[in-house]
Amino acid sequence: MSKTTYPAYLPVLISACLLLVLSFGFRAGFGLFIPPITEAREWGRDVLALALAVQNLAWGVCAIIAGGLADRYGNLKVMLAGVICYASGMYLMAFSSTELAIVSSAGLLVGAGVAGTSFGIVLPAMARAVPEEKRGWALGIGTAAGSFGQFLIVPMMQGVVDAVGWFQALQLLGLAGLAMALFTLPLARFGGPASDSDSELPESLGLWRIARNAFSVRAYVLLVCGFFVCGFHVAFITVHMPGYVIDLGFPAAVGAWSISLIGLCNVFGSYVAGTLCGKRPMRKILSFIYLGRAIVITLFLLLPVSQASILLFSAAMGFLWLATVPPTSGLVALFFGTRYMTFLYGIVFFSHQLGSFTGVWLGGWLYESYGNYDGIWLLGIALGLIAALLHWPIEEKDQQSSLYRPAVGH
Repeated sequence: MSKTTYPAYLPVLISACLLLVLSFGFRAGFGLFIPPITEAREWGRDVLALALAVQNLAWGVCAIIAGGLADRYGNLKVMLAGVICYASGMYLMAFSSTELAIVSSAGLLVGAGVAGTSFGIVLPAMARAVPEEKRGWALGIGTAAGSFGQFLIVPMMQGVVDAVGWFQALQLLGLAGLAMALFTLPLARFGGPASDSDSELPESLGLWRIARNAFSVRAYVLLVCGFFVCGFHVAFITVHMPGYVIDLGFPAAVGAWSISLIGLCNVFGSYVAGTLCGKRPMRKILSFIYLGRAIVITLFLLLPVSQASILLFSAAMGFLWLATVPPTSGLVALFFGTRYMTFLYGIVFFSHQLGSFTGVWLGGWLYESYGNYDGIWLLGIALGLIAALLHWPIEEKDQQSSLYRPAVGH
């Protein structure tokens, strides 16, 4: 009998996917805690909305720092530090009785933790581990894994909250978060240059110069601006959908299943987007995704609200949810190679997190000011149309000559 040979990169992909399952699964469930914590602490929804908005912003800032450190010194220490921040942040949320405390735990600590355990660090490692022709496929698999975590873990989190209450549930989540450390070890080999061609490039370029040269490329600037909209959409819905569903008169479990269904459908959406990246122009894939989001949100607002309409919206939005990530990260790799991909994708992702901050905070502020989310939904439609237009003129070609251009005066 012939012995089956498995690809050498398979353990890396499995570990990366399991890490993303936990990282994104935990994060996707924070919206479940807004109603009970708001009631218990006698806060408005804007308080936790601000904390979770800061979480997204801290994630974005730390993603750039973590990306630069991982590209230069390897990613293991960065990921382990992320696990510690993530787990301690969730644990301390339970004891955060002041606004400053909840912003520090749920916001700063968890945000830094997500930065060290999610796409910005993990996807470049996956891209480096596989052959170039499988890069789009691997990025799609990794993105789908994060969404599967959302599908799998959010209902479990709601079940724990129902069983033991939000206070003990947060402590248990903090302890469970330490398990992510187990899946960081196989990724440690892929924190540096990806290939012989990459290793021939200059090693001593400063990150400021790399960033400045990257921003001289018009296509990269358009990509950075467009990804703001992705963050706006997904963060607003993740955080505020559970409360929105309760406001409509449905049980909290419907909100949990809404977020879970988004994650399940995004498994397929991300995989399809990843496979299409090698067959269709990535800029067009992105334009159609953002146009699709605008259409889905419009239909959700126009149709009569029911449990069926909520779940249909969740399924449709889920298919488009993180399907943006494979073509976006794929374009960064196409433009500049993988040598500084973690850092340059971190900059693109910071724009995503600025959008996340805006969507989460503005959603909470508008709710407390006007008692509803109508304005933020309409803004989401407008931004989806703008993003579709921004991505269409992107030129898909190698821009590494621009990245390694000598500084002025040299």
